[in-house]
Amino acid sequence: MLALVVAAFLGSANAAEREIDWLELMPEEDLNLLESMPEIDHDGDGAPLLPDEIMTGRVVPEMDGVSGRIPGFVVPLKTTEDMRILEFFLVPYYGACIHVPPPPPNQIIHVKYKEGFTLEALYDPVWIEGELVVERTENDIAKSSYSLIADKVEPYEQ
Repeated sequence: MLALVVAAFLGSANAAEREIDWLELMPEEDLNLLESMPEIDHDGDGAPLLPDEIMTGRVVPEMDGVSGRIPGFVVPLKTTEDMRILEFFLVPYYGACIHVPPPPPNQIIHVKYKEGFTLEALYDPVWIEGELVVERTENDIAKSSYSLIADKVEPYEQ
């Protein structure tokens, strides 16, 4: 009996430590679209755009309810007067959502963190820990296909 309790505890502890890779959030058809994209020409007018097909926000249903941690960059949505970040988009690379175009919705996670946290600079990456949920969020900045109520936010360290 004790072995079962210990195994259950270790199993739940290991689940929270699972590292989620950003590419796990993209269905295979979107990954195929990315791989078959032509080289982006940076000499033209305006910012390069991703194909419309990849911006649909398709999700990987098996990722719903997955607990773990994922690294990324913060795009603040809601802060306190003392600049503690309570709600934000987590994105896979610095500058996403601030520069056009934003990443596909399945590469943006809408995060809420009740405790709030501060960042010295928006280019400082963080680890976010919690349970991923398939849930669409849309605002003036971007659209996301996933959400997460953060259990922990900490500076990124490998």
